[in-house]
Amino acid sequence: MKKTILAMAMAAPMVLSAVSANAETLKIGMSQYPEGLHPVLVSNSAASYILSTAWRHSVIYGKEWEPHCNVCVEIPTFENGLAERYSREDGSEGIKLTVSIKDDLYWGDGTPVTSKDLQLGWEIERDERVGNPGLQEAQTMERFVALDDKTFEVYLNKISFKYRTDYFPDPMPEHIEGEIYRADPSSYIKTTKYSTEPTNPGLFYGPYVLSKVSAGSFITAERNPYWKGKSPAFGEIIFKTVENTAALEAHLLSGSADYIPGELGLTLDQALQLQKRQGDKFKFHFEPGLLYEHLDTNIDNPHLAKKEVRQALMYGANRQQLVDKLFMSKQPIAHTNTSPRDFGYSEEVKQYEYDPKKAKELLKQAGYTLKNGVMVDGEGNELHLELMTTAGNKTRELVQQVLQSQWKQIGVKVSIVNQPARVYFGETLTQRKHKGLAMFAWYSAPENPPRTTLHSNSTPTEANNWSGQNYIGYKNPEMDALLDKVEAELDDDKREAIFRDIQNIYAEDLPALPLYFRSDSFVMPKWLEGVTPTGHMFPSTNWVEEWYSAKK
Repeated sequence: MKKTILAMAMAAPMVLSAVSANAETLKIGMSQYPEGLHPVLVSNSAASYILSTAWRHSVIYGKEWEPHCNVCVEIPTFENGLAERYSREDGSEGIKLTVSIKDDLYWGDGTPVTSKDLQLGWEIERDERVGNPGLQEAQTMERFVALDDKTFEVYLNKISFKYRTDYFPDPMPEHIEGEIYRADPSSYIKTTKYSTEPTNPGLFYGPYVLSKVSAGSFITAERNPYWKGKSPAFGEIIFKTVENTAALEAHLLSGSADYIPGELGLTLDQALQLQKRQGDKFKFHFEPGLLYEHLDTNIDNPHLAKKEVRQALMYGANRQQLVDKLFMSKQPIAHTNTSPRDFGYSEEVKQYEYDPKKAKELLKQAGYTLKNGVMVDGEGNELHLELMTTAGNKTRELVQQVLQSQWKQIGVKVSIVNQPARVYFGETLTQRKHKGLAMFAWYSAPENPPRTTLHSNSTPTEANNWSGQNYIGYKNPEMDALLDKVEAELDDDKREAIFRDIQNIYAEDLPALPLYFRSDSFVMPKWLEGVTPTGHMFPSTNWVEEWYSAKK
C-alpha cells in the first residue's frame, strides 16, 4: 500500500497532441501530467490515477473505506491468525504477517506475480538510496521471508494499528527491475524501466498496460491480455493532459475529452458554473473527502518560525468569505488536517475566525511594529513572505490574491511566485526550496496519522536523498511522541483520544495553515457508468474494470 499521502496540483497551459481514437476508446481529460511513472517512488495524484489502471498497491482502502487487498488471498489480522505478535531481539514487540499471493496475477508479459516480486518491492521501498517519499514508514517492515513462490512473511518492528493496511510491500517485477535496481540503487529512479521504457508490458499486472507515453501530453492504456479478473469494457483509455483548467473544460465541450475525473480535473467553482450552463449534457457528481487544501510553512523562515506570526496569518485570513464566494459554501473550512468525514475528527480544537485586530495584536506581541504600512521586527526587517502555488490554476491564483490583499491589511507584505507543477512538486517542495508559504492539497487514506508530513524524522534532507514529506521542517517532540503513540494503540477509543490531542497541537502550533477541505468534481458523459468516487487517496481507477458504456 502507498505509505505516503499524495500531493495535488495543476499547472500552466500547454499544447495538446492529437491522439486517434476508436469506438472502444475512453478519452479522459486531466489537469496534471505525472512527474514520473514509478509506482513506488513517485508520490503524486496524477501518477496514482493513471497507474491504478495498470498497477496497484498490495493493499488499499476500498470504495467503502475498508481495507482491500489486490495481491493477497486474505488480509492478515489477529482475528484470522495471519497476524501475530512476536518478540524482537531487543525485547520490544513487533507483528509478524503471513501473506498468501493470489494465483491469478500475471505481469503484462505473462510472468506470474510471485514472492520474489514482493521481496523486490520490499527492498526498494526500504532503501534510503532510492529516494522513497515513504521511506520511514517502509522501514517498519524490518524483515521479509519468502516461504515459497506464493507465500511470504513480513516482520514489523513495532505494534501499529495500521498493520492491516500500511505495512505490505508492493510488487515490483523482479524479472525486469531486479538487476537494474541492484546495479546502482542511488541512480535507480533514472535507470528504472518505469522511466526509460514505461510501455514495457512486464511492468504492469492490472487490467491494463501502458502502451503509449508522450511526455507532458498524453498516456494511453490498453487491455492487459494476461489479466484474469473482470475484463475491462474499454479496449483503450487515453489520458490527455490539459494543465490549464479553462482549456480543459473547452476540450470536454468540444468532445476531445469524454470525461474529466474529480481526482484531477476542474476546480469546484468551475464545475458548478459548468453545471449551470451544461447540466443537461453531462452527469455531475461532487464527492467531499480527504482532500486538504492548505499552506505549508517553511519553519526555517525567521518570520514563520514564530508561532504568533502563523496565528496572526490565520486571524488575518477571511476563509469563510473564500468558500462562500468561490465554492457556494460547499467546501468546509479546515481547522486542522483532519477531515470531518474521518475517524477521530474533533470539533473542539482552537478555531481562527476572521479577526484582523487580533492578528495585529499577535504581531505586536511577537516584537513587530508598523512602519509605512508594513510590520517590521526589532532589527528592522519587513514581514515579507513569499506565497507559492502551481501556475495555471485560476482558483488558487485568486485565493493567493485575496490572501495577499487581506494580509496587507494587517501589515504583512506578500509576493506571489508560482511554478509549473512538475517543478513545484518535483523539486521545490521535495527539496524544501519554498521560502515562505506553499499552497497545495494533501490527499490521504482514511484514519491516516500525519506522520510523513509532521514527524521530525520525515523531513527531507540531502543526506536522506530528500525522503519524507515534512516539507515544513516541523519539529515538536510532543507531536512526535503522539504520532508514535497513536500507531501503537490498537484500541479504537484510546486511539480516537490521541487523534484529538494531535489535532489540538496542530491547531495551536499551525505548522501548516489550514484553508478548507475540497470536494472532487466529476464531470461524466451521460453514457459512462460504473465510476465510483472514493473521497480518499485511492482513486476510482482502482476499479476501472467496472466502468462501461451505456451507449446503445
